Amino acid sequence: MINESVLLESRTLRTSVLERSEVLDRVKALSLLPDGLHVTTAMVAAYYEVSIQVMDALVFDHRDELSANGYRVLTGAELTYFKQVSGISSRAAAIALYSRRTVLNVGMLLRDSKVARQVRAYLLDTEAKVRTRPVDNPVHRPTGDELDERIDRRITDVLGKTVVPMLNVLIETSGEQRRELISLREDVQQIQMKLVEHDLQISRLQRGQDVRALTGVIGTIDAMNWKEFELHVAELLRRDGCTDVEVYGGHGGDRGVDITAKTADGRTVAVQCKNFAPFRHVLSGEMQKFLGSSKVLHQADVALYVATCAFTRESLAIAAQGGVTAVHRGLLEAWSAGVRLQVLR
Repeated sequence: MINESVLLESRTLRTSVLERSEVLDRVKALSLLPDGLHVTTAMVAAYYEVSIQVMDALVFDHRDELSANGYRVLTGAELTYFKQVSGISSRAAAIALYSRRTVLNVGMLLRDSKVARQVRAYLLDTEAKVRTRPVDNPVHRPTGDELDERIDRRITDVLGKTVVPMLNVLIETSGEQRRELISLREDVQQIQMKLVEHDLQISRLQRGQDVRALTGVIGTIDAMNWKEFELHVAELLRRDGCTDVEVYGGHGGDRGVDITAKTADGRTVAVQCKNFAPFRHVLSGEMQKFLGSSKVLHQADVALYVATCAFTRESLAIAAQGGVTAVHRGLLEAWSAGVRLQVLR
C-alpha cells in the first residue's frame, strides 16, 4: 500500500494516482467555473482552506509538475476567447486555471492543510481497495488466445501501474543500487513493449489478417502528403463510427486542431495529424500546444495526436497526464489495418 509520506515526496507516485479525482467530491464540494472544467487559484485556496499566498508559494515550488497535470495561465487572445466561451466576467490581464487533476495534485502537495490530508486519506483508501479488489469470475470460458491476451493485458497493467512506479521511487531514494535499479526498470519497460506488440499481433490474427501483409500499410501512409494523411485519418474515424467529421486542411478557424468529430455515443473528438519522417519524434512542446487547444479551446472529450513517428518520453508523459491519446507509428499501423482505437469504443 502507498504510504502518505512517500506520496508527499514522490512525484512518480502522485502521477500514478491522478485519475482518482473523484475523491475530491468525497471530502467536500468543489466549485467549478461556468465551463464546468476549471477552477481559479482563489477557488483552489478556498477548497483547501489555505491562503492565496500559500497557493502562490506552492505553484512557485512545483510549477513544472502542476503544468504537466493541467495548470495553465491564460493571457492575451487566449484569455479573451476563454472568457467568451466560459462566461467569465473579469478584467484581469491573466487567469491561472486548474483542472480537477491539478486540484488533486495540489492536495498531494499541501502538507499542512486539513482538507488536503483528508483528500490523501480518501485517495490512499480508494487505491488500496482497487488493488485488493477480487477478480470477477465470468461465465464465459475464454479460449487459449483470449486467455493469453487477457493475461498479457493484466501483466502490462501491473507493470505500468505498480512495478515501474515503485522502481522509480526506489531509484529516487537509493544510493549504491541506483545503477542496478535503473537497469532493472529498463528491462521491465522492454517487457511491457513486447507485451503490447504481442497484443496487437493477436488482435490482427483474430481479424483474419496476415501479420506480414501489414508491412505495406505504413509504407502507403509514408507516401501520403499532409493533406492525404489528414483525409486518411478522417476516414478511419468514420470507419470506427464517428460522425460530423470535419477536416480543416490547414485553413483558419481550426484553433489548433486538424480534425473534429463526434463518437458514436456523442463525445466530442479533436485530432492533431503529423505526417513526420519516421526518424522524427513528437516533442513535449508540440504535445503541450495540442493539449491546450484540444482541452481548453475545443473542450474535447477525446483528444488524439496521430503521428507517423514516435513520441519522446516527456511528450508521452504529458499526453498521459492531460488525457491525450498518443497514436504512434506502430499503433497507427494497427489502426489503419482494422484494429479499432480503444478510446473510440
